[in-house]
Amino acid sequence: MSTVKHTLTHIPRSRRRREVVENDQFAAFARRIIRAHGRRVATGDVEALRDLVALSANLDEAIGEAVVGLRAFGYSWAEIGQRLGISRQAAQQRWGGQA
Repeated sequence: MSTVKHTLTHIPRSRRRREVVENDQFAAFARRIIRAHGRRVATGDVEALRDLVALSANLDEAIGEAVVGLRAFGYSWAEIGQRLGISRQAAQQRWGGQA
């Protein structure tokens, strides 16, 4: 007979951590696309320079969305900061208002 109380130890499906699937390959693909875009601009397409710079804002938004999602999944500020090479406090200061 188990003495474990299921209601205290059960993690709802929505709060379970997912296995990372192909994120390394996906990130490498995104980096290749951004570098290729830079090379295309460098061939003389000065009008596309603004679009390339705008990717920086898109990346900042994506990082914020990722951090909010990770927090909702139960990751701590310390875990997030550790992955980014910054302190828990720095991560919380940077993205805490979005979570």
